[in-house]
Amino acid sequence: MDSSWDDLTLTFSHTSMFPFFDIAHYLVSVMAMKHQPGAAAIARKNPVSSWLTAMLHCFGGGILSCILLAEPPLKFLTNHTNVLLASSIWYIIFFCPCDLVSQAYSFLPVQLLAAGMKEVTRTWKIVGGVTHANSYYKNGWIVMIAIGWARGAGGTIVTKFEQLVKGDWKPGGDEWLKMSHASKLTMLGSVIFTFQHTEHLAISKHSLMFFYTIFLVTAKITMMMTETSSVTLGPFEDTLSRMLFGWQKQFSWCETKLSSNGTGSSASKPVPDASQNVKKKHNKKTE
Repeated sequence: MDSSWDDLTLTFSHTSMFPFFDIAHYLVSVMAMKHQPGAAAIARKNPVSSWLTAMLHCFGGGILSCILLAEPPLKFLTNHTNVLLASSIWYIIFFCPCDLVSQAYSFLPVQLLAAGMKEVTRTWKIVGGVTHANSYYKNGWIVMIAIGWARGAGGTIVTKFEQLVKGDWKPGGDEWLKMSHASKLTMLGSVIFTFQHTEHLAISKHSLMFFYTIFLVTAKITMMMTETSSVTLGPFEDTLSRMLFGWQKQFSWCETKLSSNGTGSSASKPVPDASQNVKKKHNKKTE
């Protein structure tokens, strides 16, 4: 039984993302871009600008990780096959006759399938980022966590910078100030895979990849079915926030007690005015 389970998880970890899972990732990314206000009009007026924005949505995580590791940001362009595949997805989404691709994507089962396959690619990106960072900084776990998170969810950061350049950026939607649910899950996965890579977590990589991917897909599909923005980390975040940052509220009675003691002592023992003391000394001298 154990050997069959290991064979299953090992086979799953060796699954190739090209082409079907990559197609799903590009499809979801470009469709999210198209749903932005004015994206379709920009594609008709300025196709080059629209294509560059689509490439940022598709390869933003790799671009951000390259910047953090002082590698060429345009390194993703060397993978001609994936660039051509992403460009083809962008073209048929924006310029398909009768907008057939968008109409087909509007069906919920298609969206669920594409979103689930995209979450599978997120696991592979996190693992690739952690391994790549370890080749630069041996067991530098902070760097490994950062690169794993950047590879898995950095596309949102890069696209926010693109919105800043175009003048569409809003402070309330900044990923640094308010992380999305996907970014939080990616950060959690980056921490877990970093601990596994540094042998602080006693589990095989292929088993961890299998369980984490099932968790990501289940969370994503649940969110889409229930139409909620966060269904997984809410209770955990509240509990952790109370444990780490709620001590001041829990021990607020200490402050009230100290303040009441301070006011009571000052009221019972009024401090004499300095001018009155000077007048008394002056009267004693004159007498």
